Amino acid sequence: MPLHVGLVLKVIPPSEMIDFHYPFLKKHPTNFLSRETIMKPLRIAVLLSGSGTTMQNLIDLSKAGKLPIEIVLAVSDRPDIKGLEKAELAGIPAEVVRRDQCASLQEFSQRIFKWCRQFKADLIIMGGFLRLIQIPDDFKNKVMNIHPSLIPSFCGKGFHGLIVHEAVINSGNKVTGCTIHFADNEYDTGPIILQKTVPVFDDDTPHVLMHRVFEEECKAYPEAIQLFAQGKLQVNGRRVRILK
Repeated sequence: MPLHVGLVLKVIPPSEMIDFHYPFLKKHPTNFLSRETIMKPLRIAVLLSGSGTTMQNLIDLSKAGKLPIEIVLAVSDRPDIKGLEKAELAGIPAEVVRRDQCASLQEFSQRIFKWCRQFKADLIIMGGFLRLIQIPDDFKNKVMNIHPSLIPSFCGKGFHGLIVHEAVINSGNKVTGCTIHFADNEYDTGPIILQKTVPVFDDDTPHVLMHRVFEEECKAYPEAIQLFAQGKLQVNGRRVRILK
């Protein structure tokens, strides 16, 4: 597996490293990092419930050398979905954890995170994953979700896919977009990392608007993942500070 070489120019004292999420920094708590530091690709697990278009975008960027990640696992709550087929074609190990085969939300979540630990995932990406999960302490601020609206508008339980875009159009909003946030134990309420906006036109249909928003999703998720990998995301309560 090829290694990615990055230039780290900023001096980072150990006291600040607790706010950084990139595993390399936590494992090497020195007073400074060398000018040329070899960084392994970020190990990512993807949670999905459908077609896997978000995962495919990340696969393509990784193969093109545009995003320093390795997708080590795909987990679905549904069998026989296109997303699992895409994972198989890409050689990504996949597991199915069905909610109806778990006695509780806690058991469902534990099974998912057990797989993520087994594959040593540094970051978990929710790509169209429609189930609520309970995030354990060791994965706090290490689970990202994307939502196809500008949170806190048009979000929460039941708001997904075309339902969101239809609601945006019916509201008369002139702008909408997508939101990347750290997931917590509720629907769409975690700290917001970044947002992208798109216009809403008078003749838009939900399908047309969905495709326009998805174009921005394909840019926003890689940007957020890159910031995470570079250790530039600092969470302060409800706010995420992007470090320079």
